[in-house]
Amino acid sequence: MTQIRSVVLGCGSYLPEQVVTNAQLAARIDTSDEWIVQRTGIRERHIAAEGEFTSHLALKAAQAALADAGVDAQSIDLIVLATSTPDNTFPASAVAVQHGLGINHGAAFDLQAVCSGFVFGLATADNFLRTGAFKRALVIGAETFSRILDWTDRGTCVLFGDGAGAVVLEAQEQPGNAATDRGIVTTHLRSDGRHKAKLFVDGGPSSTQTVGHLRMEGREVFKHAVGMITDVIVDAFKATGLNADSIDWFVPHQANKRIIDASAHKLHIAPEKVVLTVDLHGNTSAASIPLALSVARKDGRIKRGDLVLLEAMGGGFTWGSALVRW
Repeated sequence: MTQIRSVVLGCGSYLPEQVVTNAQLAARIDTSDEWIVQRTGIRERHIAAEGEFTSHLALKAAQAALADAGVDAQSIDLIVLATSTPDNTFPASAVAVQHGLGINHGAAFDLQAVCSGFVFGLATADNFLRTGAFKRALVIGAETFSRILDWTDRGTCVLFGDGAGAVVLEAQEQPGNAATDRGIVTTHLRSDGRHKAKLFVDGGPSSTQTVGHLRMEGREVFKHAVGMITDVIVDAFKATGLNADSIDWFVPHQANKRIIDASAHKLHIAPEKVVLTVDLHGNTSAASIPLALSVARKDGRIKRGDLVLLEAMGGGFTWGSALVRW
């Protein structure tokens, strides 16, 4: 029995030109390259230029994804932009991307699930495409986290960076076999608001009328991360009958190398199947998974027919997984 799946046609990414290395941070705050690399795996991050907004990064990633897919922007009828750092309180930054692409039909909106945003965005677009409400979608993760960091807090400012990544999805009829169908095979989303105080921004239009700064209890986040991540991946395997051996590539949220390594080990995923790019751009929140996907596509690792496992966890807490056959 055939089934409509959301098939990835292409992906693209964009990183701002300015690079800040660990050594540069060590010259400003009490830290060191050795300390940052040992605890996180991060070596550098990109910082948006003055006047360069989240929507600008998102637009460039979207254009790259469209070029990779070989499709015209006018064929897009849905844009889902995952971000925690929009240009404005409203309207959604997604409509700025829509306008920048010259699209004036369909729908465009932002989605907020912090670092899990791209996985939540994939799941949202997938559900719209499978119902027939839309035919072709752009799912984008874009962030300018540098704008919400306290640059005197060495526990957080060394971790994050700016960037954007995007994929083009198209509703296509597939045979209906989870083991062989191309496209998004399954998604699993979770959230638990009891953990808000462990990772949040201490500002907002309704509460303080300010943007605020990111605050994090690093040890607490680390403690919860591996268990939550593996939980939704086990759910994905149960839903499809697949397992760790079925996976060609594991593309996790690029937050911390130690979390990624521990998650892969717990799931019995071989290290050579893990796509790791956190050293190149730090934690870019909703942008990190599509940035990693773009790298692995460009260097030839991810190929058509490969089964790719995505996962992320973010403030809230939110967490989720997606299985995608390329």
